[in-house]
Amino acid sequence: MSDKALERIRLKERIVEKRDKMLKHNFSANRATIEEVFDNATFMVIYGLLKKGILDELNGVVNAGKESRVYWGKDSEGKDLAVKIYLTSSAEFKKGMVKYIQGDYRFKSVKRNTRSLVFTWAQKEFRNLEQTYRAKVRAPKPIVIKKNVLVMEFIGKDGVKAPLLKHVSPEDPDALYVIILDSIRRLYQVADLVHGDLSEYNIMIWDDEPVIFDMSQSVPSNHPLAEFMLRRDLQNVNKFFKRLGINVCSVDEAYKKVVEKNA
Repeated sequence: MSDKALERIRLKERIVEKRDKMLKHNFSANRATIEEVFDNATFMVIYGLLKKGILDELNGVVNAGKESRVYWGKDSEGKDLAVKIYLTSSAEFKKGMVKYIQGDYRFKSVKRNTRSLVFTWAQKEFRNLEQTYRAKVRAPKPIVIKKNVLVMEFIGKDGVKAPLLKHVSPEDPDALYVIILDSIRRLYQVADLVHGDLSEYNIMIWDDEPVIFDMSQSVPSNHPLAEFMLRRDLQNVNKFFKRLGINVCSVDEAYKKVVEKNA
């Protein structure tokens, strides 16, 4: 047997070992849930990432939602990674996500079967993170996308994710409010994106800076839903900081600051 064939076998054995370990230790999820995430196709994507050296370890769940699971991983140099796996069996993609894909000029002629929608959704988040990162808005740096698996920068340390804004008591909430509004403005004017689901639950605080995440639903500024989504984002941010006693500007004022070049 050739050296390459032996190496493939060893890599596959490592993946099987990791999967069995996750099933054994449960990681706060039942066996059926773990097996739902790591179907055969996803299993082979993870195998490919290990084979290419992009991923060296895959550990426990750090965040679980209806549409995806985020795992703590490491690369070959021991650097923390976030590995987001979108569930290919989730019916949620057919129910609510099509409206965010339709009208997005970057994604045309998308098939309506669930697996195709999930792959598009994953690609959409990768593209959104790329545009956000290039615009110098703090967000997880995207590393690679393969089918329903997105590998990106881990925001946190040693498998513990950074705290959500919801769970932080800002030392200077006035300044933080201004920073977040400026991030929304840069996201709109430089990245040409509207987050669409921004709130204290989709902003982490790390190194005293806000980090925007969960951007799969984000749309370009010319999307039919962009204005509605932007106003909703601003309303959510205002509502949170108002509870902290901050004298926030009105949604109309904030909207003007975000969309107008010289506002």
